[in-house]
Amino acid sequence: MKTFSFMRISLWVYLAIFFAYLLGPLVIMSATAFNSPSFPRMTPWECLTFEWFSALFQDERILNGIWNSILVGAGTVVLSVAMGLAGALMLTQIWPKLRATYYTIIIAPILIPGVVIGISTLVFWDRINRMLGLGADSWLSNGLFLTIIGQSTFIASYCMLVLVARLQRYDIALTEAALDLGATHAQAFRKVLLPFMRPAIASAAVLAFLASFENYNTTTFTFGEYPTLTIELAQKVRYGITPAISALAFIIVILTVLAALFNEANIRRKQLVADARKKATVEELESGKLRLPGFLSSNVAAVALVVVACATVAVVGTATVYSPQQCIANVQEQKRLETELRIQELRQQRELRRQQQQEQQGEAPAQTAPSTGSGNNSGFGGVFAPNALSGEESGAEAEQPQDSGEGGSSGFGGAFDPTALSGDDGESGSSN
Repeated sequence: MKTFSFMRISLWVYLAIFFAYLLGPLVIMSATAFNSPSFPRMTPWECLTFEWFSALFQDERILNGIWNSILVGAGTVVLSVAMGLAGALMLTQIWPKLRATYYTIIIAPILIPGVVIGISTLVFWDRINRMLGLGADSWLSNGLFLTIIGQSTFIASYCMLVLVARLQRYDIALTEAALDLGATHAQAFRKVLLPFMRPAIASAAVLAFLASFENYNTTTFTFGEYPTLTIELAQKVRYGITPAISALAFIIVILTVLAALFNEANIRRKQLVADARKKATVEELESGKLRLPGFLSSNVAAVALVVVACATVAVVGTATVYSPQQCIANVQEQKRLETELRIQELRQQRELRRQQQQEQQGEAPAQTAPSTGSGNNSGFGGVFAPNALSGEESGAEAEQPQDSGEGGSSGFGGAFDPTALSGDDGESGSSN
């Protein structure tokens, strides 16, 4: 019993960590779309705002990228699903000994890096354009055409895998029966095989559109004058991002959640209706009085869909009447006060350091006693004194008169006297 409880707790902990790792960044990025700072961040929280959604819908580059992504996605869906369906039909009808080789060739584009596919697509169609003698502005050099062709090269392989999985459950006897009843091959395909493949075709179309919408590696070499959303976002990240990108991420997440819940609710309702028909009596089926379950009855996905839709409507309604200007003004005023306080603290610290430096400079002369020529303990005497080379002498020597000639204390006598070479030399000598 304890082992079973430990396993259940471990499973729940693992699921919590897994979903936190998987959905945590999306939740955090979506939350930054409602914070007022100009750089996407969740903490510290400042003010609730919806202005980044308005900035998103006013950004022409983002809107143009979304439109180009939709055009490229639509073209990629048509081309990829068609090639994927053809490849799946060929795989089921080809000679069994060649199926492995054919399957490897079809799957090969998935294994090739998207950069290689983008460059090869650009070079190949440029050569075709030159061989046909068309100009640089022809449709073969159009960025929209090149992007659709380049993406369909590998996305068609994904579609083929989805369609093959569905086609393996198809009973070929249904087509043979239709042919025996007089239908042509085209009629058998359109009225028998195609309705059976419809769910797989829808799944492949959704997969192809999502793969095209988020593709960057191949598109970065082929987009030309039609930059997609991923190209625009990459350029914005390079030069600095704003929470408008977070607003776009939040919208994409909400649309994805609504679509997933709607699909799950629809599937659940079909199951409930089928169960109700199985339990119904013959009289109820013949009279048409069978009571079918409602859309919300015993349908958790439908309830969640309604809750998310109501929350979305409430957020949109709040955004139309809510104004964060007062909150933003208060936050800016608080930041200004904090900045001024920080400046004052820095000034006080600078003044304190200046006073400490002055005190240290004032204490340095007091610690060192002034030295005289007689009291100097150095072996060089007063040679390095500041006034050693000047004409002034300190102490008692300054009071004694300087005698010229032989009376000089220098060992050279009066040889360096200013009047030694003048004509008054004899007179001065006689007077002395």
